[in-house]
Amino acid sequence: MVTAEFRAAALHDAVNGLRENNPSASAAVPFVRWQKWTAATVLAAGLAALVAWPVPTLIAGTALCTLGYIATLADRLLLLSRGLARDAIMTVDDAEALAVPDAELPNYTVLVPAYNEPEVVGDLIAAMGSLVYPADKLQVLLLLEEDDTVTIDAAEAAGMGESIEILKVPAADPRTKPKACNYGLHFATGEIVTIFDAEDRPDPLQLRRVAVAFARLDDDVACVQAKLAFHNGAQNMLTAWFTADYALWFSFILPGLMRSRSPIPLGGTSNHIRRSVLDEIGAWDPFNVTEDADLGVRIAASGMRTAVLNSTTLEEANPDPINWIRQRSRWYKGYLQTWLVHMRDPLALWRSIGTVGMLRFTVLLAGTPIVACLNMVFWLITVSWLLGQPDLVQRIFPWYVFFPALISLVFGNSAVLYMNIVACRETGNARLWLSCLTVPLYWLLMSVAAIKGTYQLIKDPSYWEKTFHGLSS
Repeated sequence: MVTAEFRAAALHDAVNGLRENNPSASAAVPFVRWQKWTAATVLAAGLAALVAWPVPTLIAGTALCTLGYIATLADRLLLLSRGLARDAIMTVDDAEALAVPDAELPNYTVLVPAYNEPEVVGDLIAAMGSLVYPADKLQVLLLLEEDDTVTIDAAEAAGMGESIEILKVPAADPRTKPKACNYGLHFATGEIVTIFDAEDRPDPLQLRRVAVAFARLDDDVACVQAKLAFHNGAQNMLTAWFTADYALWFSFILPGLMRSRSPIPLGGTSNHIRRSVLDEIGAWDPFNVTEDADLGVRIAASGMRTAVLNSTTLEEANPDPINWIRQRSRWYKGYLQTWLVHMRDPLALWRSIGTVGMLRFTVLLAGTPIVACLNMVFWLITVSWLLGQPDLVQRIFPWYVFFPALISLVFGNSAVLYMNIVACRETGNARLWLSCLTVPLYWLLMSVAAIKGTYQLIKDPSYWEKTFHGLSS
């Protein structure tokens, strides 16, 4: 019997475990002192230079941004080329997955955090019930906040499967998914732990495939990340853009990262992790709003690796622009959070993941949201030039800045369109070709989300902005 004392201790550890045991790895404090002083110094120096030497400062800033664009694009193309290789992603076919005797399969725990999701909980329970895994070795914990009575009632009305149980998470701040998962981990019995989101429809053989993959892989592989895709990609143009985005990321960029041994920002779901590793490195950070990406970096920094598996979990793509921006702004904020946390001791990180890993970590986690913010700035500069051709715009683009910027604009945009088309074709989504050609409109939404996420990083860094599901119906 679980006592009240055990639950209280589990809750305390879920909220405070990481920041008490390893404070430098926790996002509970968003900016450490030296980061605040560095940011203030750089900002003050930039403003002083802008006042004293406005045109040279703007030219230097434009050149630096152009260099950043080119570096980011080159790295994405390199990762795509590596991800296109036939052996870039692990594959376990159906016969191999089913051939393993039940007695040899490891105990497995599936954590399913959900909050205020009564409309999808019935489908969720059905999806968990479709997993092909021996019931005596499978534990599915439906993590529901104790005051979320509507979801609890809906789950109980739907009926629990043989391996599914509701675990009520005590109401406490922060109200985040990683806090719920940390709490659930204290009740987990599996040697391997994974997370599924409330709207997920995982490949029924995914757990078996992961068990086979771990048996094949070296002991330094701590996590196996399955691919994510969407079941409603053709619902509207936004879901089509989102589907192309995911196809490129999970089918090519992450496998390319795996081949390069760089840190892999995990997806929010379908990452299967050895329980022993979670106990060793501190599980999830309840104050980080992309706890998955943070955990992926911590795995790499501890000397372990992540593999990517060719098994797909279907999710729901956000069909509503406002809801999409809420979700994406949280991701961008979390990427910056994760970068700031791991850059508290940059020399230690560099020693643990190497020079290439360090550069790629910065390009992906800091560069992705920063580039999305900068896009808005350069689009406004372009519009102002087209409308009025102000002299200042011409002066900050001398020939040695203008031609690299022009190459970045023309070649960069063409390359991204090409990458999206390739990703959609190779993942069976060729019907979404129109979304690939109109993806610059999607970039505009990304820019809005990045600006919002950056603002929230300063105003309310650990606030978890809820994403609503069930909109595809």
